[in-house]
Amino acid sequence: EAGGIVESVGEGVTDVAPGDHVLPVFTGECKECRHCKSAESNMCDLLRINTDRGVMISDGKSRFSIDGKPIFHFVGTSTFSEYTVMHVGCVAKINPEAPLDKVCVLSCGISTGLGASINVAKPPKGSTVAIFGLGAVGLAAAEGARIAGASRIIGIDLNANRFEEARKFGCTEFVNPKDHTKPVQEVLAEMTDGGVDRSVECTGNINAMIQAFECVHDGWGVAVLVGVPHKDAEFKTHPMNFLNERTLKGTFFGNFKPRTDLPNVVEMYMKKELEVEKFITHSVTFSEINKAFDLMAKGEGIRCIIRMEH
Repeated sequence: EAGGIVESVGEGVTDVAPGDHVLPVFTGECKECRHCKSAESNMCDLLRINTDRGVMISDGKSRFSIDGKPIFHFVGTSTFSEYTVMHVGCVAKINPEAPLDKVCVLSCGISTGLGASINVAKPPKGSTVAIFGLGAVGLAAAEGARIAGASRIIGIDLNANRFEEARKFGCTEFVNPKDHTKPVQEVLAEMTDGGVDRSVECTGNINAMIQAFECVHDGWGVAVLVGVPHKDAEFKTHPMNFLNERTLKGTFFGNFKPRTDLPNVVEMYMKKELEVEKFITHSVTFSEINKAFDLMAKGEGIRCIIRMEH
């Protein structure tokens, strides 16, 4: 996640110019492939996330080196650097009046959670939504449910320390699975007269994914999976859960097309519809980057801004 200003552009680049304010994004939008041309997809054939790539697409080489040895690019963005080189399709041009030290957090996790609610779960006004996992992505999903007008937003997390903070993001009540002997989906069904209208899973835990699906109401319930599971995980549920008219959906980056849609998410912030400041709990200089990693590893705070100053 980052925010920056274009310093220069390569040959043939016309979509951005030096001085433009931009958000670099780990996935891209070439605007030419079938996915980009589809109104239903944001999974660009050319630029979708590739953790193994590490080099520029045009020539298969890295733009970074130290002592003559190449350093590889990280998910196409390499944002732990004062200067980086990116494919134009992974750079979203935004309102230059938006403060980069705030809207930078919109370039990955927060947009993912927000979009999972607004674009995919689409909770009707007055509905009940369960959010599994109250990290940054889950809190953004709760924020999305709040913006959509959900009346009850139930946060589910094994860490009760997160509950109070989550009220700021729209959560109205909480369930800690450790406090119950019965499965979480049964607890939620009892709380909601048969199940929630929508659920958004933001943990990556396969059991939470199954619970998120099984806790939605039959007839109309929709569950959305956001978390990334273990590579060997398998989703198991009884097919009757589908036949009883529950829907299971997955999402990638909240179904936002980076270049087309991120400028509008920034405008939501500028119009005060979306609060970004409450996601930012810490700030450090670049020399203190290890402190930021420590905070993340301990689960303290939500997002820590790293300022590129010496």
